[in-house]
Amino acid sequence: MAEVIRMPRMSDTMEEGNIVSWLKEEGEEVEAGETLAEVETDKATMELDSYFDGVLLHIAVKEGPVPINDVIAVIGEEGEDWKAAIEAETSDNGSDEESAPAEEEQEAAEEEAAPAATASAEPQSDSSDGGKRIKASPLARSMAKEAKLDLAAIDGSGDGGRIVKRDVEAAIEQQQAAPQPQPAPAPEAPQQPATEPAKEEAPAAQVPEFSISATGDNYEEVPVSQMRKTIARRLGESKFSAPHFYLTLEINMDNAIKVRKRLNEVAPTKISFNDLVVKACAVALRQHPDVNSSWLGDKIRYNKDVNVGVAVAVEEGLLVPVIRYADMKSLSQINTEVKTQAGKAKNRKLSMEEMEGNTFTISNLGMFGIEEFTAIINPPDSCILAVGGIIEKPVVKNGELAVGNMMKVTLSCDHRVVDGAMGAAFLNTVKEILEDPIRILV
Repeated sequence: MAEVIRMPRMSDTMEEGNIVSWLKEEGEEVEAGETLAEVETDKATMELDSYFDGVLLHIAVKEGPVPINDVIAVIGEEGEDWKAAIEAETSDNGSDEESAPAEEEQEAAEEEAAPAATASAEPQSDSSDGGKRIKASPLARSMAKEAKLDLAAIDGSGDGGRIVKRDVEAAIEQQQAAPQPQPAPAPEAPQQPATEPAKEEAPAAQVPEFSISATGDNYEEVPVSQMRKTIARRLGESKFSAPHFYLTLEINMDNAIKVRKRLNEVAPTKISFNDLVVKACAVALRQHPDVNSSWLGDKIRYNKDVNVGVAVAVEEGLLVPVIRYADMKSLSQINTEVKTQAGKAKNRKLSMEEMEGNTFTISNLGMFGIEEFTAIINPPDSCILAVGGIIEKPVVKNGELAVGNMMKVTLSCDHRVVDGAMGAAFLNTVKEILEDPIRILV
């Protein structure tokens, strides 16, 4: 029997998937494990694999967004009736409510108990000649009402002539395909008498080429991607539900610059300043477990593992791959992992496992010349660290004016979990580690 393929839930926050492209065409043979299509979720573009052997009989949605559990394709034996397979499955699942005996029995009982009340309550479109009630599923009634269709004009294909979902859909398609009445032409203005001299028309005002068009021709509207929808929803929820407060410190990176130079003389990979920040935060989180926590409504979760999320900019927003057990890894390991996952993020190839489980997040815009900024907390974390660039500026050292390499960092905290003194203590530990990086190595 043909198998109906539905849009699966590919992440815990996914509500719909966007079909980017099909790698198989209708009529092609498919083996279990082969990739059918590429689907954009709220976090990545993923491959949709087949669980069945057979022929791709039907593609229900060529491209575009599809809600979770909606039909997207049918796989079966060559020549098999894919329409019957969809109808059979939707009937079994009750999605078209064709097999809704409870509702039908209840409606019949109500009619017998109070026929006058039922007749008066039913709209005209639900009755046929002679006042006989039309049999239709609740879903079909709702769809017909929304589309402003007369149920009496629809032929039912269900049991006993009952009108079901597919009948209303067919009627809607016929309605849309019907030619629309053309508007009547505007009446012509009466002509002036021939004896009246024609008036000279004033020259039309000259419109500059750069003027704004009232028709909207000077802008472009682009559909929101699944990733951008999720970013908007999750960060909106975070910003407006979590009471943010911000702590900023300036860190002298002179010693970090020297240590990094020495490390890169022997390290297998080139250590970045971001790697130093990730490691410093991971070590500080181990010393301040209250910051390595999550707000869960009626309880606070104190995480025993230190998993640092590193925000990576991609074309449509931000992805946050996670460095697990960051406090236990060397700078070279952190560097290799960040580079690998950043490459996957930009190609939308990160797996769900690589983007889950973060307990703290770092967002670094220093490489873009940003000196200081604040970041919105990345749920379920209670804090996120915004890292600016290293700027040369005058500082006082040992009572004398000198040039220092200064970096500003701002910690965004969820006040439901982290208090000011707690966040300040954590941030000062990060500062102490980066100003004396030898502490990372012990």
